[in-house]
Amino acid sequence: MGKGPRNPPFSAAWWKRRAAEIVGSILLVLGVLAIFLPGPGLLTTFAGLALLSTSFDWADRLMHPIKARAFQLAFHSVDTWPRIIMSVMGSFMMMSVGILWGLDFAVPGWWPIDDGWWLFGGWATGVTIMVSGAFALGLIIYSFIQFRLRGHLLPDEYRPDNRSVRPRGR
Repeated sequence: MGKGPRNPPFSAAWWKRRAAEIVGSILLVLGVLAIFLPGPGLLTTFAGLALLSTSFDWADRLMHPIKARAFQLAFHSVDTWPRIIMSVMGSFMMMSVGILWGLDFAVPGWWPIDDGWWLFGGWATGVTIMVSGAFALGLIIYSFIQFRLRGHLLPDEYRPDNRSVRPRGR
């Protein structure tokens, strides 16, 4: 069943809801595909579910545990300085791989598979890898600001237990 009040057909609210449902469905399908193909699959899937959760109870039920786990991981990702440094380095490495992927180097002599499989996709694949790295870096920065600089605690609804949780580095 859907959520919220029923809007008269073709009203502005009706169009807004249909647009959210269509865009959410497209993002959900693209996200599932991007899990197996290069690109930010989990983030795209999450964005699709977030849009669909505004209209459908089933999507809202799926969103809560995913959102809770995402907050827990974001909170603990900035727990210590080595985690922060390694995460930032990993993001930059990912963006560097995307650039190198797009430059389309010649196939090396040791490559055992057909030449068409060497860095397939060119810049299209390289850009999706760079976007994934940029998303990761943005999430690290967001987590750092929220949980380290501002000192926000993990919200009660996202805690695995009822203890007050602070990052270790504070």
